[in-house]
Amino acid sequence: MDQTNRNRGIKSLVEIFIVSTRLGLTSFGGPTAHLGYFHEEYVRRRKWMDEKSYADLVALAQFLPGPASSQVGIGIGVMRAGVLGGITSFLGFTLPSVIALILFALLLTGFDIGNAGWIHGLKIVAVAVVAHAIMGMAKNLTPDLKRKAIALFALVGTLIWQTAFTQVGVILIAALIGYLLYKGHQENGEVSSQFPISKRVSAICLLLFFGLLILLPIIREATGSYWVAMFDSFYRSGSLVFGGGHVVLPLLEQEFVPTGWLSEEAFLAGYGATQAVPGPLFTFTAYLGAVMKGWQGGLIATLAVFLPAFLLILGALPFWDSLRNNPKVKGAIMGVNAAVVGILISAFYTPIWTSSILAPIDFAFAAILFSMLVYWKLPPWVIVVSGAIGGSLMTFI
Repeated sequence: MDQTNRNRGIKSLVEIFIVSTRLGLTSFGGPTAHLGYFHEEYVRRRKWMDEKSYADLVALAQFLPGPASSQVGIGIGVMRAGVLGGITSFLGFTLPSVIALILFALLLTGFDIGNAGWIHGLKIVAVAVVAHAIMGMAKNLTPDLKRKAIALFALVGTLIWQTAFTQVGVILIAALIGYLLYKGHQENGEVSSQFPISKRVSAICLLLFFGLLILLPIIREATGSYWVAMFDSFYRSGSLVFGGGHVVLPLLEQEFVPTGWLSEEAFLAGYGATQAVPGPLFTFTAYLGAVMKGWQGGLIATLAVFLPAFLLILGALPFWDSLRNNPKVKGAIMGVNAAVVGILISAFYTPIWTSSILAPIDFAFAAILFSMLVYWKLPPWVIVVSGAIGGSLMTFI
């Protein structure tokens, strides 16, 4: 029996790694697009989790600091195969872009690929994927006028006030509105998810998160070590960021450019390269670390910036079931889920739409890709390849 369970566990880990790596190789367009790819792959196609569990996981990741799409990916891996599943999912989704950006830092500095036609095509793919995800999530999460109004509030708020803390404020207000409107709402049964980690392990993860946040600056001052200083800067950046990868850029620039650790030109070149690779935007840190300290620096920087996200999602998941099934919390979560729809629509407009749909031909191509995905139900990798080829061909038109 133990051998059977072990084989089943290994099979699950291999499956998670294959699926997450394919997503890591094809998921262009930033965190909102990644949530669309995840929804398509894990909820619609593989049915590893239901719509409500996915929406609740997205709401939790939006509320926590760190890279939301990576935390959702880790959470799905944990729910599928425990802590090892979360690690496997993270590695599969993250390593392709980490390797690409470290190689870029070591070999291709100064080579401009940011304006390549195929990159523009991949941005248009993100438009189609995110539009599809928003349609599906809006249908499930905003079925009545009250929740549509909450989504509209979140959309308007995050579009007008584009600051690092607006998203957190919108989610908190939506939680309060949801609690007031739906505290007496009755749903059919409780939702339960399997989190194969104990609350004790989760408590340790939360203690470790806060402990490192407090102790690393002290150790940095006491030792004067370059490596500790580097780890501390990346860890703190990953711990204090709300709103996705774009928000971490000013924090990282403030940490490393004024101190002379790297030049403004090198920073911007790496940012351009990050837009050209799939996977989470936080892997920009792999490029920065490699510029400063070679491939070892790239790996250390990646570990440091993603470690807070990992500790937080592991720390929060086991308590999530009891919270979301609490009658007093259910209404708040309904409000947050509706707000997430508005936030996704806001992010769909800027930066995804504004950086991708620059001419009528771009909109026409986006409509074709959207139809291929939604109506012809072609797999996402076909849409990605078609987007890259189409983007290259459009440069000749």
